[in-house]
Amino acid sequence: MPVLQPIVNIAELLSQKGISDVIVSPGSRSAPLTLAVARHPQLQVRVMADERSAGFVALGIAQQSRKPVAVICTSGSAVYNLAPAVAEAYFQQVPLLLLTADRPHEWLHQQDGQTIDQVGIFGNQVKRSYDLPADYTHPDARWTIERSLNEAITLCELDPPGPVHVNVPLREPFYPKADESFVFERVRRIDTLTATPTLAPETWHRLQTEWEQSTRILIAVGQLPPNPALRSVLKQITDEWGIPVVGELISNLADNGQFITHTDTMLADLDEQQADALRPDLLITFGGSFLTRNLKTFFRNYPARRHWHIQPTVDRVTDAFQSLTTLIPSEPTAFLEKLFADLDYQRFLQGDDEDDERQFLNHWQASDRQAARLVQRVLTQPDQPLTDWSAVQTVLEQLPPNSILHLANSMPVRYANLCDLAEQQGIQVAANRGVSGIDGCLSTALGAALKTDQIVTLLIGDVAFFYDRNALWSAPIPNNLRIVLLNNDGGHIFRIIDGPSRQPELETYFETPHGYTARNTAADARLHYEVCATRDKLDSLLPAFFQSSNQASLLEITTDKLANQAQFLAYKTQNSNKLKL
Repeated sequence: MPVLQPIVNIAELLSQKGISDVIVSPGSRSAPLTLAVARHPQLQVRVMADERSAGFVALGIAQQSRKPVAVICTSGSAVYNLAPAVAEAYFQQVPLLLLTADRPHEWLHQQDGQTIDQVGIFGNQVKRSYDLPADYTHPDARWTIERSLNEAITLCELDPPGPVHVNVPLREPFYPKADESFVFERVRRIDTLTATPTLAPETWHRLQTEWEQSTRILIAVGQLPPNPALRSVLKQITDEWGIPVVGELISNLADNGQFITHTDTMLADLDEQQADALRPDLLITFGGSFLTRNLKTFFRNYPARRHWHIQPTVDRVTDAFQSLTTLIPSEPTAFLEKLFADLDYQRFLQGDDEDDERQFLNHWQASDRQAARLVQRVLTQPDQPLTDWSAVQTVLEQLPPNSILHLANSMPVRYANLCDLAEQQGIQVAANRGVSGIDGCLSTALGAALKTDQIVTLLIGDVAFFYDRNALWSAPIPNNLRIVLLNNDGGHIFRIIDGPSRQPELETYFETPHGYTARNTAADARLHYEVCATRDKLDSLLPAFFQSSNQASLLEITTDKLANQAQFLAYKTQNSNKLKL
């Protein structure tokens, strides 16, 4: 196979550059790429027949490993099926390397099968697109392929990380002969060194001055993977300086008695006096997207006088609250550690160890505790049937310690955020909140489970589950995957949103009732299956459900959509009438 040797060498370069996981969707045009990675001894290759699911499985693995994952597919419409996962990876800043096989370009518009214009097919949803040469006879072509792959893999990981597309035109013949063996030649790995942005002394002085001039400082954290060092410095800032830290479940800042975690409840329906009492002078933000609508509305309607946003690069201005005054090019943990150390030392020199101005923190924490009590009161109403929300709370309370929780979009992630987790549970939380689609939630959780031995629990609604059940089709289902399916026979979120809930077309055009259960899907995928519809049965099933096993499990919880709606409307009513602080 000498004419395709540069393609075979791609597998070696993947390994040399630190990529170990590859997801392959079967196809003929992609055969050289598939055979190269399949026969490479250092690569872990998994097969997913559905390209859409394959992209999200790769996303889940990359979320877990925080390293690039390669995805290989054949030409034509197969490439388009990667697009939802590519978009999610781009906006969630997850590194994927997309290797798409293609016909040589001269065959475009010549009525040849599986031939579309693949160059730049993902548009602005990837960091960069590369198009490799189809002919390798000239040494410059091999040099181009090697250099381009080095650059593409490095670009996946450079801040901000994300997906990179490499289009690979391939000529026939591309199947090796029976007596032909693969040889992985020595490849040239190009290492790209990175530099950490360093703020000039005068810049630090300016920021410290702004900090000292602000009497109400608040830190709000968007979606982030677990980071013990970050949690530690944020705790110090709250403990020693009385500064509120606002986090959400997807921020991986669980309830520890200090952080503010019930913002969706506490920031709803505030009057001017309440809002003014909670309004900061200096707002500091970092991380990805924020889940809570009421939080975003609050900071947009009541902007801080100064707003710093910390992000490693400044290629884009992130101004989610429309109040940004300073964009700080830094890694958030390192920035906060230095800021804390410098200001703490400065206060020590000035003999100002005590900070008795904690009224702002006390007000935020008191509001947060009041919000938590309101949620608990709603969920513990007597004679209430099992609902999606109460089921989510029960599941969260019984999650195995130090396990991983994946939250599907629509209502599961919102219910979980309203309930919250305790820090001592040690739960890692992930969710596809880059573009917040339902299309790959099951596949993403499966990908994460493939990359860890910990129990991975997915909370998912029925529409998202049935939409993505091809995740269970061709991959070996990891034994540590636990799927909790909330089946209310339709898109329950549309009964919660004010607009569609008032429309006569609600049930037909928004909710999409289906009448399906997961029993047959579980049987086809060889999952252990249980179903329940009451609180008592759910309580009895969960301990065994979460035990380690040689088989993945699916627990289907059936609820009544009208009961779900009534409970949430009761919550909204009580929240709008909550006692004023």
